[in-house]
Amino acid sequence: VQLQASGGGLVQAGGSRRLSCSASGRGFINYTVAWFRQAPGKAREFVSAVKYGVGTTYYGDFVKGRFTISRDNDKKMVYLQMNSLQPEDTAVYYCAAASFLHDDYYNTERYYDYWGQGTLVTVSS
Repeated sequence: VQLQASGGGLVQAGGSRRLSCSASGRGFINYTVAWFRQAPGKAREFVSAVKYGVGTTYYGDFVKGRFTISRDNDKKMVYLQMNSLQPEDTAVYYCAAASFLHDDYYNTERYYDYWGQGTLVTVSS
């Protein structure tokens, strides 16, 4: 499967942004899709994931109810709605996919086989 992330840009603190991850290829419904992010000078970290099939969602602790992940299997799309953005949310956001990923590994990047190119979100104070 191939992934393409989009929707990044400049947003003021307290604002919102919706990221999109477009997938191509077969069997999209069988993939857990996640968002990771990497801020300048920091390691990449888990943001959110939506499981294959039933669509169970997971979030990193720092999200604290501000972000919502969703998927549209018919369109092969995953969205990340981000609200109440803060300067510390500034990062390159990547979408990633893994087929039939076990629930224990949804937040572990090495288990994701496919990655999009990343989209930069900059939050100004």
